[in-house]
Amino acid sequence: MPESADRLGGQDYIDLVGLRFMGAHGVLVQEWHTPQPFEVDLRVWADLRAAGQSDDLGDSVDYSLLCEAVRRVVEGPHVSLIERLAQQVADQVLAVTGGRATKVAVTVRKPKAPLPVPFEWVAVHVERP
Repeated sequence: MPESADRLGGQDYIDLVGLRFMGAHGVLVQEWHTPQPFEVDLRVWADLRAAGQSDDLGDSVDYSLLCEAVRRVVEGPHVSLIERLAQQVADQVLAVTGGRATKVAVTVRKPKAPLPVPFEWVAVHVERP
């Protein structure tokens, strides 16, 4: 196995794409109490060989636990920056995997950010071991 794949915990990963939640996050005062849409993508690296052999959820990472971890952060207390939100999501996702995940990549999109020009979304992407 190449060194880079070993460093990332193998080449196995789980993707959850386009998780949607409402949250009150942003720098502007009007964003502090009025929920707006956020989208989150996760890539969670974990050794999935045992799960592939056993067909047992206990040998994998439970997707529903990942979703609930993200929900707690996005629907939770206000933060000003989506950079902070992405960090909190990464921390929670790594925590709920009980050490099974070796790395997580998180993308947080804010499609209704208060910008003075038309756009699809703004996003922050973080990767944490």
